[in-house]
Amino acid sequence: MKTTVFANPQFLYLLALLPVIIAFHIWKSKKVNVSVKLSSLSPFNNLGRPVRWYLREFLFALRLIVLSLLIIVLARPQSANEWEQVNSEGIDIVMCMDASGSMQAMDFTPNRLEASKKVASAFISGRQGDRFSIVVFSGESFTQCPLTNDRATVLNLMSEIKFGMIEDGTAIGMGLASSVNRLKDSQAKSKVVILLTDGVNNRGMISPLTAADIAFQNNIRVYTIGVGTIGTAPMPVNTVFGTRTQDVQVEIDEDVLQKIAEKTGGNYFRATDNDKLVQIYSEIDKLEKTILDVQKFSKRKEEYFLWLLIAAITLLIEIFLRAVFVKTTP
Repeated sequence: MKTTVFANPQFLYLLALLPVIIAFHIWKSKKVNVSVKLSSLSPFNNLGRPVRWYLREFLFALRLIVLSLLIIVLARPQSANEWEQVNSEGIDIVMCMDASGSMQAMDFTPNRLEASKKVASAFISGRQGDRFSIVVFSGESFTQCPLTNDRATVLNLMSEIKFGMIEDGTAIGMGLASSVNRLKDSQAKSKVVILLTDGVNNRGMISPLTAADIAFQNNIRVYTIGVGTIGTAPMPVNTVFGTRTQDVQVEIDEDVLQKIAEKTGGNYFRATDNDKLVQIYSEIDKLEKTILDVQKFSKRKEEYFLWLLIAAITLLIEIFLRAVFVKTTP
């Protein structure tokens, strides 16, 4: 952004003298007028002021302009190009998403997985300066997206998570271990895993609490989210008559999820519907703030020469007109 500033702005106060000079000029002009007594002024009624009077006033105005320009030159006008440099102390965050078959339950709209993907995507879009990774788990776990600050890539890969990507089951420990593996070599000052699941660990060679111990040893904070309503939830089930909706019992191992969060310095949340899930991510967003250091820079260029040039040209015009048209005799 380009702006105009003055290196010596105190000289601009001299502009306040201009009204005083004008008042003095008017007072002096009246004082030097010569009075002549005449029997009648009627012969002079149609006479206006002489051209030389107007020219003399015009030359006075030119002198005022020159004086004003010289005051501005003394104030040293400068053009300043200003910009900001933003240094961010970002956070490395792994979105650890459960994609097991139970995430098809329709107690969320349209189902748990799609609702979770939508809210997580909004969370990612709103975080500036952070790097994200995506780990998906069901019966096993894998990295859907490595750590990157390319939000478009992260969001695109988030949208591609679907049921049946890997064998069914709920390997919470494996999902958390894979997430820790993504972060253990990170140089970020803050490393976070957001683990979202709707079930009980029933697969994998690593238990959830063992994975939590590894996270703690690597200074990784884990926020756990249990997704599912209280009681039963409608679930699409394949039968010999086609897909039917049946109510199934919601089973979330909240005790394990709470212990994971407590062990690593995070928090456990329970989401029972879409709105509650949005609130949870909003709360995590407040807890994990990215530090932004904004530095302002400016580059200045002297601009007084143009004002000085205009003042010099105006002064030369004034001197020329005075010498040629306003000749005075002693």
